[in-house]
Amino acid sequence: MALYAELHRHLGGSVVPRILWRYFQRNEPGQSAQFEDYAAFEDFYTRPRNTLDEYLELHTIVEKVQTAETLPYFIYRLLRGAYVFENLAYLELRYSPYLRTPEHLSQGDRIDATAKIIQVVGEASQNTPYPIVNSQILCMHSKLPYEVNKAMIDLAVQFPQYVCAVDLAGGNHQYAERLPEFVKLYQYALARGIKTTGHLYETTDGCFPELLPYLNRVGHGIQIPLLYPELLPEVAARGQCLEVCPTTYLQTGTLESLDQLKIVFDRCFEAGVDIAICTDNAGLHNVRLPFEYENLLTHNIINFEQLRSCQEAAFKHAFAWKHKTRPETILNSILRPDQGSLSTVG
Repeated sequence: MALYAELHRHLGGSVVPRILWRYFQRNEPGQSAQFEDYAAFEDFYTRPRNTLDEYLELHTIVEKVQTAETLPYFIYRLLRGAYVFENLAYLELRYSPYLRTPEHLSQGDRIDATAKIIQVVGEASQNTPYPIVNSQILCMHSKLPYEVNKAMIDLAVQFPQYVCAVDLAGGNHQYAERLPEFVKLYQYALARGIKTTGHLYETTDGCFPELLPYLNRVGHGIQIPLLYPELLPEVAARGQCLEVCPTTYLQTGTLESLDQLKIVFDRCFEAGVDIAICTDNAGLHNVRLPFEYENLLTHNIINFEQLRSCQEAAFKHAFAWKHKTRPETILNSILRPDQGSLSTVG
């Protein structure tokens, strides 16, 4: 039984189309009525977009229905699928809890409501029969005010039992306008002892070296080896890991072919930069983590030894994984000698 770690997965983008369709049919039939049938909805939900900004709009569909009341429904099904179909031992879910609060509330009241969202997600994630070690990454967002983003860091400090890091997400063009602000926020997070990652160097418009020194991991980061390989020694020296999400780059129009990722992996391996292979938005793509692995192998982008290195890197750089060894090593060590296979976990 292979067991994997997933470091970059969005809570909204994790909802597979069939689960979202059934939710709409049962609770918001007006949403499903916009489509002729499920096939039409799935095509709309999972088809590639022309730009990252167009792709990000899909998140708003799910954010609106992931409320304090409905999140346990989505969390249960997400963890069930991750365990049954992906053999995940470890999962970090990232999202903007503020965007799951009622829009009619004042900013202060929405920040207060954000704390409840974090608790709901945390309790739902730990109260399932699927024994996946999991934690939350709270997303600051390029379209949210400074006060809200700072509150995400304070809430990460407040809920260490549920939250392992903060992230920065949103449209790249808004990064440039607010770089000093985001540097200040990352400095604040690190000073409070909070781990950091951030969507950076994903597209050619999202390359901001000013933010790199403040990240423990780099969300995506593929443009570093593609366009700025001179930065790789610095990334390696800081021990930063790239969270590479192959299918995303086809879905957003960032890359024309997976084959372009071979340069990314080759240059990172040569420079000693770790890569964790991730899904980003498994629901929006209809591609789960083992299929990301298979696609890279099939296209001869990596070999099996390199895949193993990437799988090891995911556990090595996991913010909330406490063990130094892979989970199957731990689990197999407790098997009785007469047991030929692992039937249950946890």
